[in-house]
Amino acid sequence: MAAARLIAEEGLDYASAKRKAARQITGQARVAGEWLPDNDQIEEEIREYQSLFQADTQPAVLRRLREIAIEWMKRLAAFHPYLTGAVLNGTAGEHSDIHLQVFCDNPKEVAIYLLNINVQYDVSETRHFGGRGDVETLSFLWRAARDENPVGIHIALYDTDDLRGAVRADGRGRTARANLDAVEALLAGNGDAPLHN
Repeated sequence: MAAARLIAEEGLDYASAKRKAARQITGQARVAGEWLPDNDQIEEEIREYQSLFQADTQPAVLRRLREIAIEWMKRLAAFHPYLTGAVLNGTAGEHSDIHLQVFCDNPKEVAIYLLNINVQYDVSETRHFGGRGDVETLSFLWRAARDENPVGIHIALYDTDDLRGAVRADGRGRTARANLDAVEALLAGNGDAPLHN
């Protein structure tokens, strides 16, 4: 539950939360990976934590993040955008960012598109979902309205060929990413049910 609390309250990523929780509990700087919970276990703990301590705020935050994701997926429609991460799986909170993956023949076109609409971004790398190295990622803060806090948006740039292996379901039948239609269906009332192919 310690790692789940760190993710829900502080917005840490799974790996950082596991390490910090292990240090808090054991006092050791390093704990062997086999002693740490896997991401599925932590995700379930996050859901439990949110239902106990954030039930009055988390659903509205999640809805707003999904609305912003849909807005950006529509803007990026020419690049075959998919939503992934906590905003998709329903565990997003006030510190969560929106993670999109786009698939196109020329990833530089996405960068040019952002520059043309006056979005300044930082460039980094994200691990390829298939474990084949890293992919370039464009990140920026987006404020949908003047009175709202900015939201981090990360756009991972994939080749069109990567789309073929992108939407396979995991062992529990859930997909790790969803296209615009699937995200709109989530927002329309399917709640946080796991997505299936």
